[in-house]
Amino acid sequence: MRSLRWGVVVLCTCLAVSVAGCAAFAGRGLLESPADAKISAEVRTLLAQSSALEAPNLVSVQTLDGVVYLRGLVSTPYQIGEAGSLAARAAGASHVENLLSIDNAR
Repeated sequence: MRSLRWGVVVLCTCLAVSVAGCAAFAGRGLLESPADAKISAEVRTLLAQSSALEAPNLVSVQTLDGVVYLRGLVSTPYQIGEAGSLAARAAGASHVENLLSIDNAR
């Protein structure tokens, strides 16, 4: 009986922590705001226009509160810099978090 009671306490604690974590992000959700979506779309357009960032490079773009997050794989350090520079040009982008990595398998 004690182990069942202990399990219930652990479960309730986990649920309480999860709900508190969700509340911290209330209003933001998983979707970009319309302004952030516009920034992301502009960054994607700028990246698509760059011959240096063509396939097989994989760059995903997400914007939250004006901060552009670049994630994915590219072939060279130059491409990481190029993607960051292009993203910084987007109207409304306040900062770029360039989280791109080099794909060593290529």
